[in-house]
Amino acid sequence: MAQSSDNKVLVLGVLAGAAGLSLGAVALYNSRRAMPQSGHSEQYLSSNDQRAAGASMVVGGMLGQAEVLDRLGALIQCVSELKDEVRALKSAIPKLQDHVRDELRGRGAEGGVARIRAGPPNRTIPTRRRRVARAEGQSSEEGAESEGGYITALTDSEEEEKSEADESQEEVTVIEPLDEFSALLEMVDALHNGTDGDKRECLRTMLDKRTEFGQNTTFLWRLVRAYVDVHDITTNLEQKKTHAETGKKVGEEAVKMNPMCAESHQWYAIMCGIMTEYESVQNRIKNGYIFKDHLDKAIELKPQDPMSYYLLGRWCYAVAQLSWIERKIAATLFGEPPSATVQDALKNFLKVEEIRPKYSKLNYVFLAKCYRDLGQKGQARKMWDAAASMETVSKEDEEAQKELDYLLPALGVY
Repeated sequence: MAQSSDNKVLVLGVLAGAAGLSLGAVALYNSRRAMPQSGHSEQYLSSNDQRAAGASMVVGGMLGQAEVLDRLGALIQCVSELKDEVRALKSAIPKLQDHVRDELRGRGAEGGVARIRAGPPNRTIPTRRRRVARAEGQSSEEGAESEGGYITALTDSEEEEKSEADESQEEVTVIEPLDEFSALLEMVDALHNGTDGDKRECLRTMLDKRTEFGQNTTFLWRLVRAYVDVHDITTNLEQKKTHAETGKKVGEEAVKMNPMCAESHQWYAIMCGIMTEYESVQNRIKNGYIFKDHLDKAIELKPQDPMSYYLLGRWCYAVAQLSWIERKIAATLFGEPPSATVQDALKNFLKVEEIRPKYSKLNYVFLAKCYRDLGQKGQARKMWDAAASMETVSKEDEEAQKELDYLLPALGVY
């Protein structure tokens, strides 16, 4: 409606100007016909001055109307943009509660999480002072003088709008990239659970990083684990022995560095058990004592780790199967031979099943062996069936399957 009124005013102004020019032309023509020839020059000059003055008045009126229309157009544009911005603020206000809740939650996040400020989408909001000044072709100071009250009101509105926009900025939590050491641990854990080639790559990677991270217990016990993995997949006897000896030395270093690390005690005990394959009877018995001491410490520090109970069950079962000569040698060298029974072994294997059912195929195999040795064939057959139902995936599973085949005649299964 405002634009239609402006158009009507413009048309009327143009028509009025045209009519003035036409009337001036008619009057000039009539005066020229009526005037005497002798006074033509003076009257002609006077008439020209009058016409020039009339034309100037018409043109001046048209220019004044155009300036007013330009200002009105600029004002309408500012009001329209103000409406759009107020509408945007109204739509953002209902989300402030969610933004504040997210900010409070972000403050309680754990380490490794960084907070960044994320404001609303970028939008350019030039001040209305400058916009009006451009429309009028004046400086910002001139615009302030001509429409000071309106501009001041808009400037205050802008300050409130900026304040509300700042308050509505939400705090977003993002996961920072892992540091080099954390990324390394994550990678070697994945390689440990991979193929034989992955296990070899794991050891190579950790040896490359040992100079940099070798003073960290978390790194060292994983290095011992890597030596155990490569030992198990190596076929050359000398290489297997070298891996076992080196791994044992690293295990000793890890335990000394941090005696309160359960994993260091656990993997050092495993290396001591592996070394019994390459040493004399005397050293085998000595390593057996070391094995038991560090497993007990690992269980004390981490009582819900099924692996430690499984290893302790294997130790008890092995001690229960010692020959007479081995017991005599142990008594001679250490004053008292290691003592454990099949019942002790069974207790530890059952603890594994209690903490983590279906922990491994081999755990079921040794449960079957214990029940067989104790004369409980029904329970032994049940454990045999449980082991047979598990898939054969790893080399340890292949070993378990061979043991199952060996147990068949003893359990009356053909």
